[in-house]
Amino acid sequence: MTINLIDKLEYDATFDCVQCGFCLPSCPTYLTMKEEKHSPRGRINLVKYAVEGKAELKDLEEAIDLCLGCRQCETVCPTNVQYGDIYESAVEVLRENRNKKLDTQLMSIFLERNYMLDAMYKGLKLYHSPLISTIISKTKALDVLPERLGKMASILPPVKKEKTNIQNPFRTKKTTVGFFRGCMMDAFFSNINDLAIKILEAHDIQVVEIKQQTCCGALQHHAGEMEKSKKLAKLNIEALEKYDVDYYVNAIGGCGASLIEYDHLLRNDEEWKDRAEVFVNKVRDISVILDDIELNLDVPIHTRATYQPSCHLQNVQHVFNEPEKIIQQIKGLEYKILPEKDICCGSAGIYNIVNYEASMEILNRKMTHVAKVEPQLIITSNPGCHLQMLLGVKNEGLEEKIKVKHIVEVVAEACGIK
Repeated sequence: MTINLIDKLEYDATFDCVQCGFCLPSCPTYLTMKEEKHSPRGRINLVKYAVEGKAELKDLEEAIDLCLGCRQCETVCPTNVQYGDIYESAVEVLRENRNKKLDTQLMSIFLERNYMLDAMYKGLKLYHSPLISTIISKTKALDVLPERLGKMASILPPVKKEKTNIQNPFRTKKTTVGFFRGCMMDAFFSNINDLAIKILEAHDIQVVEIKQQTCCGALQHHAGEMEKSKKLAKLNIEALEKYDVDYYVNAIGGCGASLIEYDHLLRNDEEWKDRAEVFVNKVRDISVILDDIELNLDVPIHTRATYQPSCHLQNVQHVFNEPEKIIQQIKGLEYKILPEKDICCGSAGIYNIVNYEASMEILNRKMTHVAKVEPQLIITSNPGCHLQMLLGVKNEGLEEKIKVKHIVEVVAEACGIK
């Protein structure tokens, strides 16, 4: 055995897998690729074999690289295999072995600096201006980009950001929450954050916006940059714990999953682990808060809708029922359950860019199920899923028939909030 790999790979956790195959129907890559190495148990075996010297690290690369990290296998596993730990240890080891640094350096430049996010927002706003949109359309400028980038650019929604100020940080109402805006969410979908705050305030919940917050570290974590993720976790804990609030609320399935695992990320840090445990006990997705109050859903929405859950909202935050319960309360809305709704849509952070072909196979499968329920509206709960479903609708030529909205947008409309 290689001592270094025993220390770095979650070898002991691999023995919890009894190879029963319950995970196979839940794994999007296995469903589309039909190969054992692209199933959870296949990847677990490869990690085990690497430690035992029966496989080289290079033998793990394709299987691990093409895993979405959706963790649906954890949800359905009868023996509670901690696949996320096994997978993340493999990602970290492979990253060290490849010694790739440029991509995460670029990621850090954009995601961890507010001025870069502001520049990104202004660039998106300019991109959607009438003049630039006309020039791009007439010159077919997007055609010169690689397909994966051109298609993504073509479905970016218009951006709108309202000027917000930190609310009174002193508790003035029975329920007070600190709002986590996220980085990419606030650049691409800041209007959803603004609507979420308006909904909370309209229902007598005090909202404190905390400008000291930074990137949650999700994308860095998924890329195997654990030290960077830990640094960001500490910055967010330090920023948010200063305020007297009941919950830390966000409207981002992926970011919320990162925040709620800070205790796991910092479990071996004696100085921070207790603070992390206190922190995660306050993390809530917006749907959990909205389900717990009596929403003023007075405005009917006459449409046929379906819901595509965020994998990390379900499989990491364990929020399964609240979004659908809220959706089904909306007057006039006809709700249709999406077949295989719990299967990942293929977005997975930047997976749909770095593994474009694999992502599109998964998305195509998803869209065949969308066709079965014929919705006029697809409701999402995460920005990555939102963009992916927009792309799926565009690929099928259904832009005029199907709208894609975040659950916050739908609730705001039903509450008469703009």
